[in-house]
Amino acid sequence: MENFPIVDMGKLNTEERASTMELIKDACENWGFFELVNHGISLELMDTVERLTKEHYKKCMEQKFNEMVATKGLESAQSEINDSDWESTIFLRHLPVSNMSEIPDLDDHYRKVMKEFALELEKLAELLLDLLCENLGLEKGYLKKVFYGSKGPNFGTKVSNYPPCPKPELIKGLRAHTDAGGIILLFQDDKVSGLQLLKDDQWIDVPPMRHSIVINLGDQLEVITNGKYKSVMHRVIAQTDGNRMSLASFYNPGNDALISPAPALVKEDETSQVYPKFVFDDYMKIYVGLKFQAKEPRFEAMKATESSINLDPIATV
Repeated sequence: MENFPIVDMGKLNTEERASTMELIKDACENWGFFELVNHGISLELMDTVERLTKEHYKKCMEQKFNEMVATKGLESAQSEINDSDWESTIFLRHLPVSNMSEIPDLDDHYRKVMKEFALELEKLAELLLDLLCENLGLEKGYLKKVFYGSKGPNFGTKVSNYPPCPKPELIKGLRAHTDAGGIILLFQDDKVSGLQLLKDDQWIDVPPMRHSIVINLGDQLEVITNGKYKSVMHRVIAQTDGNRMSLASFYNPGNDALISPAPALVKEDETSQVYPKFVFDDYMKIYVGLKFQAKEPRFEAMKATESSINLDPIATV
């Protein structure tokens, strides 16, 4: 079994830069996932985020989750459940406009800490996009510009808890899917595991590692790279012991961003462009209903609407 790719970002400023860039390239081409250490985000800040997130769940979310489980009868299930997940979530939007002031039960300290954490993740996401550009032979800033649209990117954090589950064989923490958006930065529990990705038809554990940030690529990067990089199916397995914390931050294109394969990655004959051109928000409207299905029909649906889109090539550069 190959080792899950772990990237030490501290090496980017040393003589090991070339080998580190090669590791990122291989991870993007063959895994769709990699794990970052020495990523530059304060470890003290991460510890505070973890503590406050777990406190918030106990204080404000646990009872609601237990009520949902009781209402749906999940604990008494006798057969596999395919229409629910064993997770408790809230979604914090950061860009283009924050929603944190509107979410009840978030105390001011937690809001302040999450805002600080989001700013660090935003910087890291944009650095990673430029590293991907470098590996792809695209001009620096290309991916950020494509994502920008007219109002800037969409950026938000899905704060999830996966409580102990009495019947993990019948219900997933989160059903298998690919992510719709751009680049995803995950701060996950370092003690309770559960995240798995699909590689070569095998489910592989994403190893919990203290203070790491797990990166995975969404459908939009598969399209922009014309399939050179792939979004990968992943899931969360519910556990009988321990409450798994997960903060997944999604750096996505703006709603009106025009998404298409980068011209530099399409060979001269147009037949090599196998991915559609579309407006990001149109893709999301389809994704909502098809999240837990294969991505290929979503791409085909976008191809069917392609001719109706007025794509000004200048807007995507």
